[in-house]
Amino acid sequence: MTQPVPTVHGQCDDRFAGVRAAFEENFRERGELGAAVTVLVGGETVVDLWGGWADAARSRPWEQDTLVNVWSTTKGVTALCAHLLADRGLLDLDAPVAAYWPDFAAAGKEAVLVRQLLSHRAGLAGLREPHTVAELYDWDLTCARLAATEPWWEPGTRSGYHALTFGFLVGEVVRRITGQLPRDFLHQEITGPLGIDFAIGLPEKEAGRAAELVHARAARGSEQAAAFDQLPPVALAALLNPVAGAAEANTPEWRAAQIPAANGHGTARAVAALYGIFARQGRAGTHRVLSPQAAERVREGQGRCRDLVLGAGFQHDTETALGVWLSGTNGSYGPNPRAVGHDGFGGSCGLADPEADLSLGYVMNRMGPHIADDPRKMALVDAVYSAV
Repeated sequence: MTQPVPTVHGQCDDRFAGVRAAFEENFRERGELGAAVTVLVGGETVVDLWGGWADAARSRPWEQDTLVNVWSTTKGVTALCAHLLADRGLLDLDAPVAAYWPDFAAAGKEAVLVRQLLSHRAGLAGLREPHTVAELYDWDLTCARLAATEPWWEPGTRSGYHALTFGFLVGEVVRRITGQLPRDFLHQEITGPLGIDFAIGLPEKEAGRAAELVHARAARGSEQAAAFDQLPPVALAALLNPVAGAAEANTPEWRAAQIPAANGHGTARAVAALYGIFARQGRAGTHRVLSPQAAERVREGQGRCRDLVLGAGFQHDTETALGVWLSGTNGSYGPNPRAVGHDGFGGSCGLADPEADLSLGYVMNRMGPHIADDPRKMALVDAVYSAV
């Protein structure tokens, strides 16, 4: 059903008028509620648009500084922390995780490598024992359970999407090296010095700027049960242990927690700036965050396969790099197969294309049913590449 297009604010270079048209069409044809998109080319802003509503009641307009939970788009930012430590010689991506986190060696995991954490190939896509959302807020408990559990498959042989566990696994390695949890390390080393409006979790003082997440229409009970029946046990563990959605993410408890795979809060500008570090050979403006070699290492493919968790939803093979996904032949991040990015549950996206010197951040609050490649995101990506 066609909906009226709310006033779209911001700026868009004439060359990228198609991106504005796609952004407006998302409201008119694809059920957008509130959203923002930013595109950087050569480090310069060529698109910076926002519009719609920050709440389901349509009482708060989406502003240029509205923050929103971006779910798994957070993963690329958490990976950036690990790559910064590797670039400084403090973390060896080819070392066993247990070299930094001794307890992790339990249950046959003594040979699991750091790069396997970053590439969803560690076999730890989900916990085997029930784990509640409240327990997810307990960093020490969650990490202790991950350290004690056995892998679902032989580490290094396949990828299986570590939907929530990724952030605790990579984040605990960061903590073991620096003494800081990922939120604090990110702020001290990257977002604070660069003035990037992004945080893992949401500081209480910023709650007034946060958009309300709104879930997609729930499937009927029979449809949902049929979908779950098709999932293998590892996918159920990864995606449903615990179940977390808009209702949980809108609570003060979720926002206060550190869930570095899923509760980053930021603007489209912030997402474009952070993924822009990967696109610009490690630079953010005049500031060098990573060496060119470290930035290039981020997109080293770790093996193309049918993902053990997402395979039922994707009818094609995918390839993880080191904390992000390669666009590959399916073009999730545009036509360059070596472009990288990460989608967030429900629609958000960060994209980095070093060959085009381009990055994109897209954030929204009406969650679609897609884990990746939401039609709204793909419309924006296609429009961007039609202009470059």
